[in-house]
Amino acid sequence: MKSATSPAGRRSVLYHGLAAALVCGALAAAPSFAQDPIKIGFIGTLSGPGGALGQDQYDAFMLAIEQKGGKLGGVPVTVIREDDQLKPDIGVQAATKLLKSDNVALVTGVTFSNVMMAIHKPITDAEVFFIGSNAGPAPIAGKSCSPFFFSTSWDNDQLHEAGGQLTSDLGYKNVYVMAANYQAGRDAVSGFKRDYTGKIVDEVYTQVNQPDYSAEIAQLQAANPDAVYVFYPGGMGVNFVKQYRQAGLLGKLPLISVSTIDGSTLPALKSLAVGAITSAPYAPNIDNPQNKQFVEAFVKAYKRQPSMYAAQSYDAANLIDSALSKVQGKITDKQAFRAALKAADFQSVRGPFKFESNQFPDAGFYRVDVVEGADGAELKAISPITIKTRANFAAQCPMK
Repeated sequence: MKSATSPAGRRSVLYHGLAAALVCGALAAAPSFAQDPIKIGFIGTLSGPGGALGQDQYDAFMLAIEQKGGKLGGVPVTVIREDDQLKPDIGVQAATKLLKSDNVALVTGVTFSNVMMAIHKPITDAEVFFIGSNAGPAPIAGKSCSPFFFSTSWDNDQLHEAGGQLTSDLGYKNVYVMAANYQAGRDAVSGFKRDYTGKIVDEVYTQVNQPDYSAEIAQLQAANPDAVYVFYPGGMGVNFVKQYRQAGLLGKLPLISVSTIDGSTLPALKSLAVGAITSAPYAPNIDNPQNKQFVEAFVKAYKRQPSMYAAQSYDAANLIDSALSKVQGKITDKQAFRAALKAADFQSVRGPFKFESNQFPDAGFYRVDVVEGADGAELKAISPITIKTRANFAAQCPMK
């Protein structure tokens, strides 16, 4: 056997070393056909009384990715999840981390409007595409719009314009209005007033995440309205509806709501919510092929019915999928990617979907009742709502 220190041994080591170097060099020079994963930041309220809403957003977004083999638009994606805890300052910290440390190419999610107002400008100023799937504060639909922000949900006023229209259509002449005291709550009342044609007996704003509404319920009883309209998302809605039922009012004094009794809160309320009427952009029984397969897949994966938060986030994933397909994964061509997003070339679970000039959707709303179903209480879309008066935020948006 030749020693490695012998002339023959040294020639053998040198030969094998050169061969290995040539192979490594050839590999390095070869073109890479595997694209690195695109990093997507997800920000949502994932803890506290509003945590179920953000969890629905996240679960539906991840379901869409799983259905596409871990890819969107044929490109592998990595999702980095952040909990904003329903605190704007925590939301800003999360956005900063995603932009500066994680170097994400996209941000999605956002559950509550106070967080959206805090993080919208830092993200869009960085020219990072931001696909919101729930919170829609009025300013970002109007004068503070950005070419880098798209929404798959609605602006806050529109959500409650539908609620005001429904309340008018039902013929209630005197209504008592209640909402949580933050950006979305104030937008809620503004939107409701735009399309409600009767008299507002009173409008009451309560603390965010307030657990006890007994004093307010006593006050509304004394006011003797024809109906009550409320906006209490997440745990707030669970507490309010339970206490409204305990006061003996549900079924006696009509309760109309938006984002209060929905797929995220019904599992906690069950039959306590039966008899309530809601205005909503989504219900699991909407009849189209995309929604049928979505509901089936979501229930199989998570053992619960999808909420509107889930539907809007599933739409966000499919919007991103369609846009990445159009640009062949080249998200760095921002003009082309924006055009691909604006095309909205995907099938929404909610039905027809297109963007207005402010990059918020022109999408439908429904009367959705809480009814007894085969497996307990369920949400059932009854009929479309035709909104007669809209706030034209798109006209205030300076971009084209």
